[in-house]
Amino acid sequence: MADTSFHIGPYQIAPRVILAPMAGVTDKPFRVLSKRLGAGLCVSEMTTSDPRFWNTAKSRHRMDHDGEPAPISVQIAGTVPEVMADAARYNVDHGAQIIDINMGCPAKKVCNAWAGSALMRDEALVARILDAVVNAVDVPVTLKIRTGWAADQRNALAIAKVAQSAGIAALAVHGRTRDQQYTGTAEYDTIAEVKAALSIPVFANGDVDSPQKAAEVLARTGCDAVLIGRAAQGRPWIFREIAHYLASGELLPEPTVQEVRDVLIGHLHHLHEFYGEVSGVRIARKHLGWYAKDRPENQAFRAVVNRAETAQAQLHLTGEYFDALIAGVTPELPAAA
Repeated sequence: MADTSFHIGPYQIAPRVILAPMAGVTDKPFRVLSKRLGAGLCVSEMTTSDPRFWNTAKSRHRMDHDGEPAPISVQIAGTVPEVMADAARYNVDHGAQIIDINMGCPAKKVCNAWAGSALMRDEALVARILDAVVNAVDVPVTLKIRTGWAADQRNALAIAKVAQSAGIAALAVHGRTRDQQYTGTAEYDTIAEVKAALSIPVFANGDVDSPQKAAEVLARTGCDAVLIGRAAQGRPWIFREIAHYLASGELLPEPTVQEVRDVLIGHLHHLHEFYGEVSGVRIARKHLGWYAKDRPENQAFRAVVNRAETAQAQLHLTGEYFDALIAGVTPELPAAA
């Protein structure tokens, strides 16, 4: 049986399933929930390396790690080595125990600033950024990349070797190139090639959406862990499902409707408390939509919940909806909230 854990610096990570950083999704309430439901590590949504934005409400929320389970991994993005080094120091001073560098984000907003996966076009600059950040902090530094910039420019292996030489503690590879964005299907051969060439932990990312797929990707790539991104939206229990399957070869039963209700109500409370009522209600809407997406009443439920303007209304409507499902009756969805 393969090892069920690995280390990033001094931190033992188990199980071998990690919440991937997603802007606007992997905030503190979602990270805490994912960790509780079985994720071995949760990486924060991307924080800017530009100090002008560190005191905005958005950045303060993104840098709030009070009471978060260790190890706390914070992702930074940027293009200037010295600025990235300062950002790493700032985040470590504010609770980060692992610094993750984003060279995997395909977003135009990020890439047009030459950050994210655009950096993979300039291997010399990558080396300077990694050296600057690794030397700036006393905590492990990890890196997230894609397989390359474009289909005919798959340079993940070259970047990976640069990263290991620079002292990067672990590497995550998304099995798509920058120009694919999130389209097509992830390929794992490049990730396997990277894993075979390195001695540091390597994580596979892309299209892992079930326990069976996680096991298949780990077997195919030889990687130390899988990253779960979009498949965790509305299904945070996927972490324990994957962990259980990797450990036992058996599938856990789906969570009961009662448990989904309890998880969701708890998540709503945490969002309202963390962001305040107005922002919390707004941010919760997308999570409610993801939770409901597999249910037949999904559209009606979303239409109603999206009209809830207060925390109390949002909690009440959600509770009533799930209580009806638990009772085995079709939820009575009011015309307006």
